[in-house]
Amino acid sequence: LYTGDFKLGASATAEAAELPHADVLVMETTYGVSRYRMPPREEVLDKFERLIRITLDAGRPAVVYAYALGKAQEITRLLTDRGLLVRQHPSIAAVSQVYHQCGVDLGPYELLTPENCNQPAVAIVPPRSRRSGAAFDFIAPVKFAVTGWSIDESTRYRQGVDHALPISDHADFDELFEAVERVQPRVIYCTHGPESFVDRLCEAGHEAYPLGRAWQKRLF
Repeated sequence: LYTGDFKLGASATAEAAELPHADVLVMETTYGVSRYRMPPREEVLDKFERLIRITLDAGRPAVVYAYALGKAQEITRLLTDRGLLVRQHPSIAAVSQVYHQCGVDLGPYELLTPENCNQPAVAIVPPRSRRSGAAFDFIAPVKFAVTGWSIDESTRYRQGVDHALPISDHADFDELFEAVERVQPRVIYCTHGPESFVDRLCEAGHEAYPLGRAWQKRLF
């Protein structure tokens, strides 16, 4: 079984992962450090909504940075479900159209344009637009990052945003262990994460290896 990026809980736009038993498990372990335990999802969403409403009440645009495929659609659905006006960057809206064609409802949202970008609303834009600064000329925006890395206080400063909230598409530390228990593999190969997680698995009695260049040569 090869997981790719995964989490065990359902999201607003995707079903929960179903993990079958397998002899060999190759798993992504992005948050394979014990401090990466996500807080209760509803608590984070309540805080997110509160901060956005404060921003909009002040007449400022709320700019949320989210990947154009996946995260942006989930954030759109989460916010439209809470009655907030959402506008999507054109590159995000193009992906959202595919979601609609596949029967995934994101709720009512609008297209973000240069003419409406400074109206009080939630603008969802790709992370790259934070660096380019060329697409939309936001005036006094309040900027949000939505990533599991927000567990680290430094994330807000590293990403140049006003608020960083831990909303993630990845299994956290505890879910990684839960995934192993569900699959019950004979051997585990870990990728896209800290090699120290392999040590934690071995300490728990599993046969586990980090899957990097050096190990690929030894194992294959």
